[in-house]
Amino acid sequence: MKRIYTIAELQAELREARNAGRTVGLVPTMGALHEGHASLVRRSVSENDCTVVSVFLNPTQFNDKTDLEKYPRTLEADCALLEACGATVVFAPSVEEIYPEPDTRVFSYPPTDSVMEGAFRPGHFNGVCQIVSKLFMMVEPDRAYFGEKDFQQIAVIRRMVEDLGLKLEIVPCPVIREESGLAMSSRNTLLSAEERQIASHIYRTLAESRQWAKEDTVSAVHDKVVSTLNEVPELEVQYYNIVDGKTLADVTSWDDSDDIVGCITVFCGSQPIRLIDHIRYK
Repeated sequence: MKRIYTIAELQAELREARNAGRTVGLVPTMGALHEGHASLVRRSVSENDCTVVSVFLNPTQFNDKTDLEKYPRTLEADCALLEACGATVVFAPSVEEIYPEPDTRVFSYPPTDSVMEGAFRPGHFNGVCQIVSKLFMMVEPDRAYFGEKDFQQIAVIRRMVEDLGLKLEIVPCPVIREESGLAMSSRNTLLSAEERQIASHIYRTLAESRQWAKEDTVSAVHDKVVSTLNEVPELEVQYYNIVDGKTLADVTSWDDSDDIVGCITVFCGSQPIRLIDHIRYK
């Protein structure tokens, strides 16, 4: 496995792979890798001749400086995990390498990028599109792999790929969960052992809500999920939206769509850590 820090070296390496007729998979990450990331890498390794994993903590997608400062940085451990998964290249550039000048491009795909995370984190998806589009142009992958935990992010990236006319396949991969049901996330490392147990109520409640949906209305299920979680000490729901899985528009009836997903963000702990998850109803 090669560790590469510059765009020029990355593109020279990939030129060689392309000339040899090899297919290229890309797994974009912000580091602090866990089994969820490992599952993406293993999927890419199984489907491509060459797998590039970017490890870059992208500042343009953080609208909260404190959140950026708190984000874990574990490059050496990340590289050990990636080598064990069979990655070909780790691309770990500096901020200056990626952004020699400010990126002033504006991406806008309402309503996909303006609801939920888009509403509560202004500029977040613009930053995501800036870095992901840069990586796509640098790597020119045949396939790019993203975890379904970031359900809305995948929908936004699909819109961007269509908008820019990029020729690659977006491969969504299932959420990987801890034994408790908590969705694996780099942010979980910021939770104490007790807070991890508290956070397990998130998925437990979402899973239970599938049963409620058999008898209750959409609005009743929404209210029950929010009230159930808010009753747990040290949990506070920021939003819970029940939406069409393709457009991300709110649904008001279970008959509104054949693809219905509940997307949630919850603050957990005394120094609250922001956790996201989702559940598929149809």
